[in-house]
Amino acid sequence: MSQAQSQFPFNPSPAVNSSINRRSALKVLASSVAASFAASALPFAALGQASEQKWKTAIGLNGFQSGSRKYHKNYPIWEVLDFASRHGFNGVELVGDWPSGGYPSAKETERVRALRRLYDSFGLRIFSIQLGADGAFDPGEAGRKAWLEQFRDHAQLAKALGCDCVGMWPGGGLRGQTIDQAITTLAQTFHEAGKIAGDLGLLACFEIEPVFVFNKEDHYLRILHGADHPALKGIYDPSHFDQMNGATGKPEEMLLRVGVKNIGYVQFCDTDSTLRDGGTSKHLGCGDGRVDCAKSLRILKDGGFHGWLMVDEWEVPDPYDACIKCKSAFDAAWQ
Repeated sequence: MSQAQSQFPFNPSPAVNSSINRRSALKVLASSVAASFAASALPFAALGQASEQKWKTAIGLNGFQSGSRKYHKNYPIWEVLDFASRHGFNGVELVGDWPSGGYPSAKETERVRALRRLYDSFGLRIFSIQLGADGAFDPGEAGRKAWLEQFRDHAQLAKALGCDCVGMWPGGGLRGQTIDQAITTLAQTFHEAGKIAGDLGLLACFEIEPVFVFNKEDHYLRILHGADHPALKGIYDPSHFDQMNGATGKPEEMLLRVGVKNIGYVQFCDTDSTLRDGGTSKHLGCGDGRVDCAKSLRILKDGGFHGWLMVDEWEVPDPYDACIKCKSAFDAAWQ
């Protein structure tokens, strides 16, 4: 029996119950709850500090997906989620093809319920799902409309899973367009995606990287401002921003030019300013590269960022190690 239970003078006898009026019962209940809090290992001051925290932390399943493929390692999903829960993360970003195939349709309510229940059981939020966006700049109108319909279903799925965001990656070729035409087309489609997401209370967020045809700061800004919708934001990934900033080891410089207010969520990592053999920016755990991770986090905090910080362990040989190092950086930055 808990201390609260032992201090609550409840007697199931009808005679005793009838002698306690509503006001007396409420007073007893209030004193019982207060006693329970007083006996807790977490003092009221700590509760207040926790309530002030303005960002939430997550792991990306993309790191475990890419690690299992590139390094032939096995990461059972229950082991990954147990790790995230034990190390104090708040959530997870899903990828569509790991660990067991594509996303369910939003209409497959039983599959959606089962998927959400898995993460709920570990006390974790699914905060975002990753989506391809090559169809968003298809040169044909029919192709773009088909992508938007698929996006609508995915956004409804994200809402049902309890997400705050959906992430979009516009890979693929130009298919006969110039880069300027493709940027204009993509921005227009992303504007519509922003409407769909916004109507559901979500943020639609995009990322570009070296292996895409969109891989420059100018491209990033033109897509962002061309889309021009409050629910359409960018993703801050220091490794990609570093490449777009001239591989100087100072991704925070581009972050300042983009503006913290334009960042929907963060996929965080360190980098050594080189590329992986697959062609994209090298992701590393905080402290394993040349970036001043604390500076980026300070800019985000000072800029009023209060969304999700996800550890992006893409193709890191030990994603668990990268998660621990980045979580330590997040906690130190908040303190």
